[in-house]
Formats: sequence, C-alpha cells, structure tokens
Amino acid sequence: MEANKKTAHLAGLLYFLIVITGIFSLMYVPSQLIVWDNPAETVENIKSMESLFRLEILSELLCYLFFVLLPLLLYTLFKNINKNYATLMVVLAIVSVPISMGSVVNKFDVLSLLGDAGYLNALDASQIQAEVMLAFKSYYKGILVSQIFWGLWLFPFGYLVFKSRFLPKILGLFLMIGSVGYFFDFAGRVLYPDFGSFWIADYITIPASIGELGTCLWLLIMGIKMPVTAKE
Repeated sequence: MEANKKTAHLAGLLYFLIVITGIFSLMYVPSQLIVWDNPAETVENIKSMESLFRLEILSELLCYLFFVLLPLLLYTLFKNINKNYATLMVVLAIVSVPISMGSVVNKFDVLSLLGDAGYLNALDASQIQAEVMLAFKSYYKGILVSQIFWGLWLFPFGYLVFKSRFLPKILGLFLMIGSVGYFFDFAGRVLYPDFGSFWIADYITIPASIGELGTCLWLLIMGIKMPVTAKE
C-alpha cells in the first residue's frame, strides 16, 4: 500500500509539472509573443524576448518528456482495475509525444529564420515575417493532430478512475466527458476554420481541464487510499 501511495504522489507531481509547463509553453508565452494579424510585431516580439521564446521551447519539450513517464506510473496504479484499459491509456498517451515533439521543430525553424546566417540575406523582411508565421501555423497544425490523442487517452483513464475505489468517481466522469469534448473540439477546428470564434470553443474542453486538474491535485495532495480487503 505504501508503495502505491508513493507512486500516486509521484504521478501527481509529474501531472502537476505537465500542467505548469503546458500552461507556460502552450498558453502564456504565445499570448505574449504571437500577434496573428501582425507578423512584423510578432517577429519584433520574438527578437526582443528571445530568451522567453527559448525558455518556452525548453518548457514544452520537458512537458512532453514528463508525459512519457506519467502514463507509465498511472499504469502501475490502475493495471489491477482493468489491464486492457490501462494498456490502452498508455498507448494513446505516448503516441502523442513524437507528434508533439516533431511540431516543436517548427519553433526551432523560427529561431533559424531570425538568426544571422548569411543565406538569410536572400530574404527581405516581409518574406522572413511570412516564413515565421507559416512556421507557427505548421506548429499548431501538428499540435492539433496531437490533440486527438490528448483527448482519446482521457477516456480509458477516466474509466479507470471511475472504476477505482481510491479516487473520486466524479473525476472519472469529467475525464470521460472531457475526452469527448476534446474530440469535438478537434473535429470542429478541422471542419470550420473559424471554430475558435464560436462560443462553444471556450467551453467544450472545460470538463477535461476539471478532470485533469482535479485528478492531478488529488494524487499530489491526497494520494490514494487502498481498500482494506483482509487483515494480515
């Protein structure tokens, strides 16, 4: 039991690190640097805050590295609940990692475009700005593909949380509902270029956020309480 509690706390810590690095690299820094309707301002922001942009890249890569380890720890907690669902959870989570990391290469391309290599002299300022924005577009397309698996892994994870006797069932429900929300968000963004401007886009992934943050904090703070089946 003690080993499982330690594993639960470690899983909660990894989950918390994923949340922090993810918010920083996927939400905070882009909001400070990228101005989609003003490429010139975007380029100037990155040049003036290059250290922040590089920190974002490092933070994002660490986020995905943590995301390799997290499902493996969760597997040890849930394999006795349902081994097939636990295995599916691990596979769906880890599949997203190479896609996500591959997308980050586009950010390194941005750094190259804004560097001082001699071959860049063949491009004028407007061409470099266009290439930078195209690199960001390619990056977010890759992240959109990753989102399929960010959503899919939550369903078996949520099922396992719901069926376990050591985590609140409500968190499992939020995770499963959030999985469906992620899928519809992905489908909406593929089918409708302006989906982000629809009111539902601001709410459709909230159940996933509640489920993930709730599970993260529960594991980190409370750990797990294994049911007592028999006296030794």
